[in-house]
Amino acid sequence: MDFTIIKHAVEVDHGAKRLSMYFIKQHAAPERARLSAELCAQISEEFARIGLSTLPRTLPTSENEFVWVLQSSSILGEVADIAAALVNLDKLGMNPLPQLFDNYPQAKSNLS
Repeated sequence: MDFTIIKHAVEVDHGAKRLSMYFIKQHAAPERARLSAELCAQISEEFARIGLSTLPRTLPTSENEFVWVLQSSSILGEVADIAAALVNLDKLGMNPLPQLFDNYPQAKSNLS
């Protein structure tokens, strides 16, 4: 997996870039016929290793879908990490702001 181009594109666009899963797959495993949940998990792990994260957190297996790739050390990346931590606390029933996601249902589904 060579994500040098993706990492550079995210950095050039101030820490956030919207990319298709097809484009990401072409850099992850161009020889693969399709995306699988396993390949998406490997992509997420490699992104984390090089300082990137995605929204939604769980990558879709459809090549027609688009995701946001974020630089983890950017302001937006840090905000997404904080929001994801709140989603995880909410799943555990420990959210300090229990009604927060009532107003933001899409945020909750994309951060889990």
